[in-house]
Parts: sequence; structure tokens; C-alpha cells
Amino acid sequence: MKLPFTLTARLFIAVFSTAMAVALAMGVFSHINLNRDFIGYLNEQAVNRLELARTSVTAGYRENGRSWDFLRQKPELWGRLLRPLVPEAEMPAVKHGPADLTGATRRFTLFDENRERVAGYAGPVEPTIERPIIVDGLTVGWLALTPIESVSPGAEKHFYDAQLRSAWVVGGAAVLLAGGVAYWISRRLLQPVRRVADATHRLTAGDFGVRVRETPGNDDIAGLQRDFNQLALTLQRNEAMRREFLADVSHELRTPLGVLHGELEALEDGVRKLDAQALRSLQGEVAILHKLVDDLHELSMADVGALAYRKSEVDLRELIGVTAGAFGERLHGSGLSLRLDLPEQPLRVFGDERRLRQLLGNLFENSCRYTDAGGALSISARRSGEHAVIDVQDTSPGVGPEHLPRLFERFFRVDASRSRRGGGSGLGLSICQRIAEAHEGRIEARPSPLGGLWMRVELPVHG
Repeated sequence: MKLPFTLTARLFIAVFSTAMAVALAMGVFSHINLNRDFIGYLNEQAVNRLELARTSVTAGYRENGRSWDFLRQKPELWGRLLRPLVPEAEMPAVKHGPADLTGATRRFTLFDENRERVAGYAGPVEPTIERPIIVDGLTVGWLALTPIESVSPGAEKHFYDAQLRSAWVVGGAAVLLAGGVAYWISRRLLQPVRRVADATHRLTAGDFGVRVRETPGNDDIAGLQRDFNQLALTLQRNEAMRREFLADVSHELRTPLGVLHGELEALEDGVRKLDAQALRSLQGEVAILHKLVDDLHELSMADVGALAYRKSEVDLRELIGVTAGAFGERLHGSGLSLRLDLPEQPLRVFGDERRLRQLLGNLFENSCRYTDAGGALSISARRSGEHAVIDVQDTSPGVGPEHLPRLFERFFRVDASRSRRGGGSGLGLSICQRIAEAHEGRIEARPSPLGGLWMRVELPVHG
């Protein structure tokens, strides 16, 4: 059975393995360097002892008749000759230099001027380090040192083993420390990730109010926490909008359905006669339902990006004139006057003429429905940089600044002045916003100098 590895375990293994590899590499490197450098150190110290020994041997040669016969006849004198180089308890430690810890004196060999061995090391002939014995300007012999090629049992081996044991102890401690640090790092780094994971589970369960504590900084963990909180906030807002939307839809449907139900009951009970007026009333409520359903369908299609657009070059100057002309009777019936301010030259954009006419129609209808009788509707168009700007302004009543950002929300109405008395669905401006965005433009609302509402549409010009 394959055991799953958590992210904590994987991070721990990665950090610990790296530390182990580094510690092992350092151990091997230190072992090689210790072996090589230690032997080199021993040979260097032995050469220093060789220089001291040459002085002592030269003095012995002078004191014994300027001949090596005293060493050939009494080999034990060789050891006495080199004794000042070997530490003894009864001798001052620094009388003839530092103590010999290298065992160099055991590897000294004395040769006469003919290269015949006189005393000292009698092992096999190996590459040696030689120093001449010079007396009165003449070379009377040679003092040779056989270098160390490998550590042999003795004081040097003991020192080497002690250093190796120390290295293993330090290496083991380093590995344990690396393991502890790796565990701490893995736990520390992943603790915020686990908090995000726990919060994600709560978010999946529908708790859109959950948030994670954000740590200061600009690293990936802090960015993940901020992104999660932003996601949770967006989902919370969407959920609130969804519930509000369902409540608004049910409310909008309840009113015409209630009217229809009441009128049908009145007709059924004989309270009201089935005449042309009753049919017109029923037809009016059905028309409201039909428009509401159509608007909801268009809005849902726009939300999912499935609203069809057949774009081509459109002259906004001509389109505004035609659309405004179609609203002539509607404006006259509402007691409103029309003011047009259009450019002399064509104002071309790349868009869907039918959808742009729908956008303009919704704006004009909005003004006709909510502007007080005797007022005016002002429509202007111009080019500003790379955009075509359309301004639709009407007279009172206006909209408070606190309500302007919400005008493009579905079913939003300002109850004080722009209520549903005109029979609107409350979706027209939302549809206008989707159409403007589909044309890479934007629409915004602001207070009008005329006392009412000012709707501005900006679309990219074409050509």
C-alpha cells in the first residue's frame, strides 16, 4: 500500500535531504583534506626536525675527530646524538626547539660522502629528502629523511582518529540540527497554507463569511491569503446578489400575477364584466410579464457571453437621430421636449446596430417614463479622443448621489421618484451596461445640470 505524503512531509524530506547531502559532502571533503593535509603537515614538521638534526650531527662529526667512525663503532651514539631532538621529562621542553611529535628521528638516515649508510633508518630505499653535512666547506656526508606516505600506528594515528571521531560527532550533531530545522521550517511555512485549506473547506460548505488572517509581506503565502480573502468576499457578494435577485424576481412576478389573479376572480365572480377594457387591462399585465421575462433572458444571455452580436460599421449620428425620431410620439405623450446636439460629420463605431439601438432606446424610455411632465430630454454626441461620447440628460426628478452607483444593479429603483409606476422591469440599465461592455465601452450615471439624470456612454471610434 502506497502511503500518501503530505506537503509537510515532502518539504521536510526535501530540506532534510539537502542538509544531509551537504553534511555528507563536507564530511567526505574534510576527510580527504584531513588525510592529505595532516600527512603534509607531518612531513613539513619532519623537515624542520631534519634541519635541527643536521646541526647536531655536524657538531658530533667535529667533536669526534672529523670522522664517522665513532658512529660505525658505536651505533648507540646515533640515538644520543639525536636525543636533544626528542622530548624528555628531565630536559627543558624548549632547549633544542619544540618537541618532536612526528617521529621524524626514527626516519633519519646518515650517509657518508660516498653515499654509504653510516647510521639511522635502514629500511628499503625510498625517495628521500636530503640535506648535506658541510664542514669547512666540504661535504662530508648526507642526512636523509624518509617522508610519510600514509599514517602509521602511533601518536599520529591516534591524533588522526581523534580528529575523525570529532568530525563524526560534529557531523551527527549537524544532521540532527538540520532535521530539527527542516521540521520547524516545514511546519512554520505550511501553517498558513493549512489555515487557507481549512478555510477553503468552510467556503466549500457555504460559509462565505470565512476569512484567513493575512500575514504582512509580499511573499507567495501572503499573496495566497489575500487572494483567498478576495475570493471569499466576491463569493459572499455574489451570494447576496443571487438571493436579492431571487427575491426581486419573485416580487416583480408577484405584482402582475396578483393583478391578473384578482381581475380573473372578479370576472369569474361577475363583479367585473368581460369587456374590451377588462381585456386591455389583462393584456397590459401580460405585456409586463412578457417584457420582464424577455429582459431576464437577455440579461442572463449577456452574463454568460451568449448574447449574439453582429458587428459592423455604425454611424452613431444617424442611429441617434433615427431612434430619437421613433420616440417622438412617446415624448409628446409624456409632455417632454427633445433637444438634439449631433455632430455634422459621421461618428462611426464598430458595433451591432440592433443592440446599440436597444441601448439608446432603453435610455430614452427611462427618461420618458420617469421625467416629470413639462420637462425636457437632451441628447448630444461628439468625439473625444479615441471614443465616441453620447450624453443623455433629462430634467427633474433627479437621483441622489448615494443611489447613482446602484442604478445598474438588477431591479434597483429609487422609490422616492423613479418607482415602478411606469411599469418598467428594473433591468433596462443593467442591459445597457452589458451592451456597452460588449462593445469595449462603458456607461456611467451622474447628476444632470438640468435637474435630472445624466447618462454618459463611451464607445471606441472606428476608423
